[in-house]
Parts: sequence; structure tokens; C-alpha cells
Amino acid sequence: MFLLTILQIIKALKLMYLYRLILRSLFIVGLGFVLSACSTFDGEEDEGPAPLVDFEAQQYFKRVWSTSIGDGQGGIFNRLEPMVDGNTIYAAGADGTVKALSLDEGDRQWRTNLDQLLVGGVGVGEKQVYVGASSGEVIALDKASGDEVWRTQVGGEVLAAPQSNDTLVFVQTFDGQLLALAVEDGSRVWSYQTTVPVLTLRGTSRPLLFRNTVIAGFANGRVISFDMDTGKVRWNTRVAVATGDSEIERIIDVDGALLEVNNVIYATSYQGKVAAIDPASGRRLWSYDTSSHVGMSQGFNSVYVAGADGSVTAFETNGRGARWAQTVLARRKLSGSAILGSYVIVGDVEGYLHALSQVDGQIAARTRVDSDGIQADLQTVGDKLVVYGNSGKLAIYQLQDESGRFIF
Repeated sequence: MFLLTILQIIKALKLMYLYRLILRSLFIVGLGFVLSACSTFDGEEDEGPAPLVDFEAQQYFKRVWSTSIGDGQGGIFNRLEPMVDGNTIYAAGADGTVKALSLDEGDRQWRTNLDQLLVGGVGVGEKQVYVGASSGEVIALDKASGDEVWRTQVGGEVLAAPQSNDTLVFVQTFDGQLLALAVEDGSRVWSYQTTVPVLTLRGTSRPLLFRNTVIAGFANGRVISFDMDTGKVRWNTRVAVATGDSEIERIIDVDGALLEVNNVIYATSYQGKVAAIDPASGRRLWSYDTSSHVGMSQGFNSVYVAGADGSVTAFETNGRGARWAQTVLARRKLSGSAILGSYVIVGDVEGYLHALSQVDGQIAARTRVDSDGIQADLQTVGDKLVVYGNSGKLAIYQLQDESGRFIF
């Protein structure tokens, strides 16, 4: 056993966000292990990422263009994510840099420097772009020029991208709030407060807008559907149940982005389950054990979950369980996945992209994007893959075969 100061605890746990615990009791804790992000709590020191395995390349990543967005994730566990709207990509760095770029060529349309540490974004509406600050402010920028329109205090860190239906802006905070703000001036229309567990991961899932509802996942393992206009709860479903003797073992955050495909909502929780949910009633259609805090993707009648242990699993959407699981990326702290052609793509802690076959999970391509790693979920637009590295490198990639033909 050894003693760690409060600052040392935060550094050692990396992923865990402990300030709620610190505020409740300032003390020095003896720990018998060092917990890295997504570890298995077995008391052993982190082994580090699994070595990269050799494979026979079937496809190749081709970089279309790349640029820099401020200081990226700012050296901490932010998951700032770019957002594509039409032919424009909007991206923000933790240092307050926000840029609008052409998706095709990467040409800059505008750049804004905000005097704020940004931790959540980017959300895009019809006329505005939204980012969240560590100070608990939501900032709205003019979509065409990047000029600030308004900023409003919501009381807690906004770690996920705000979402808008062009009448309201929906914001989820780290302290368990979901708020609806008026697009015109950021004034509060309604709010909902959940109870946050003593210990949680540093992160929140961004709200999902579905028809006339907003659906959100919370740190207590629940997914809740609200009426967009009034904030009235439509349904409240538990995805995971806390188990274990320690607060660490009882963490069950729903932090990964919710996914909607063919009128079914998919959600994952850390140390919990992946679940398919009926969006009308909240009834759980099926669920299986998993542990994930990043976004999912869907293709070939499967939902792909990047696990906290570095596995990638294809769960059949019909509820019959896992079709395949790839484990060679163990402990590589994977990003949320994206689909590109016949492949599911994930990034890792060392900044590599991996293309896995949707058929059997075999690795088909690999390239390195950012030596500082990739935390942000990946996105695809048509035949283009959007990658945002931790250092601030924003890049567009395509997949091509040996003959140079692009995969789509």
C-alpha cells in the first residue's frame, strides 16, 4: 500500500473524475494499485497497450487532407468531436479555438478564438454552432461567421456536444443535469436533475434527438426519454445495475453516444450492458454484458461496440448475441467506431486507425494519425472518414484497395 495525495489520485486514475468525492471529504487515501482507463480492477499494474499484430493488408488508408485545431483535447480526457454539416466541418480545440473548414479540401471558412477552456462540442444547428466550457458555460456562435451570439451559465461542465432542433438547444452537464435552452438567447426553458453517484467517469453522452423527444444517458446507468418542448419524462429505463463492494466497481456510466437505427435505440454502459431499447415505450428489447464508454456504429445487421478492455464486438441487431469479437487490440483504449464500406474503423491510444472486416472482425488496414492518440469518436460522411487526434490533428481519410480504387 502507498499513499497518494489528491492530485496524485487524479493523475493515477486518469479516466476517473473524482472531484465530487474530493469535495465531500479531503483526505489522503492508500491505494494498492494504479488504475488506468478502462482497467479490470485486478490490483495489478497496467500492462500497457497490447503489441500491434502483423496482418496481411487488404485495404489501405489514404489521407485526403489534414490540419491543426488548436491544442486538440488539451492533454486531458476530453472528447471534443468535430461535426459535419453539409460540406462544412466544424471543430474545436480545448484552448478555445473553433474552426469551420471545407469538408472536401480543408479550406478554412472562419476561425474564432474563445477565451475559454472548451471541453464539450461541437454541436450544430440551423444557424448556430455550440460548444461547452469547463466553466459551465454554453457558447453559441454564428454558423456563417463564427461570431459569438450568446453564452449562458448552466452550472456544470458541458463535456458533450450540445444538440439543437433549431428551437431549443439541449445540454447535458457532468453534474447530472439535462437542460433545454432557447436558441435565441440561451435562456433556460426547462431542466431535469439526476442524482450523480459518488464516483463517475469523466464524460457524458450527448443527447439524442428522436422525433419529438430528447433521449439521454446518465451516470446512474439509466437512459431517459423527455418531451422536447416540456421536459416531461416519457420513460426511464435502466441499462446497468451497480454491483461490487467498492465505488470504483460500482461505476456504470452511460457515457458513449446513443445510437438510433431503424427506430431502435442502442445504449452501452461502463461495467454494464449493451441494450436495444424501444424508443416509444423504453422497453428493453435485448441486452448483453459489456463495458464501454465510447460510441457505437452499425452495419451488416450488427452493432459494433468498442469495449473498455480493447475488444471490438459485433452484436446482432436481432438480439441473438455476439456474431464475432476481436481481442487483438486489448488495452489499446479504443475510440468510438465508425463504418466505412465493409469495414468498422476504430482509433487507439497510440494514434493508430484500425480497419476491421464487418464479416469476421479480421484486421484489413492500419495507419497512424496522431502519436498523442485518438480519444474522439470517429465519423464517416459518404466515403470519407473524419479523425480528430488528441494533439489537434484533424484529418480526412479514405480506404482504397491495392489497385487504388476507393472503398465505399
